Amino acid sequence: MSENNRRTADCARKTKETDITLSINLDGQGKNKIDTGIAFFDHMLDGFARHGLFDLEVKVNGDLEVDSHHTIEDVGIVLGTAIRKALGDKAGIKRYGYFVLPMDEVLALCAVDLSGRPYFKYDALFTTDKLGTMDTEMVKEFFYAVSYSAQMNLHLKILDGGNNHHMAEALFKVFGKALDMAVSPEPRMTEVWSTKGAL
Repeated sequence: MSENNRRTADCARKTKETDITLSINLDGQGKNKIDTGIAFFDHMLDGFARHGLFDLEVKVNGDLEVDSHHTIEDVGIVLGTAIRKALGDKAGIKRYGYFVLPMDEVLALCAVDLSGRPYFKYDALFTTDKLGTMDTEMVKEFFYAVSYSAQMNLHLKILDGGNNHHMAEALFKVFGKALDMAVSPEPRMTEVWSTKGAL
């Protein structure tokens, strides 16, 4: 955890494919400044930050002349790393979070365990290949990257499908809501909430 008990983190990643800088404040107000070069992905990250009440800044220069894959996957890696870094030893947090979110005809479920053991389960069937310039298959790849770099157990499921835009947006928003619950302080706990004594 960063100094003064502020749960913030700055992370960067530079490869031949992407150049990413990202900062997050887990105790924010949902303020964000996002520029990934993929407008629909920016829209999704905005929904995640706003509904999770995370202050988030993301700047990416990626090889979009190839496709959206490297940019989206690498943002997931950096975001997950930043979440893990901002949480520190995870003492005094709820650890688990869950939410069921309706978005018009769509119903999405998310459950999170900040266990330190990465695991990812995903059930969402898109019927279009792209939303804007974002490949819909990259929704799964993004959350997979987040879960493994954050070392969290993450379950995402579309309970009732429909419009593909609504489905993607519901997944990003429900993840924000569930993660907000999981990182929230538990006033009755001062230690790590685990029989093992560590997460």
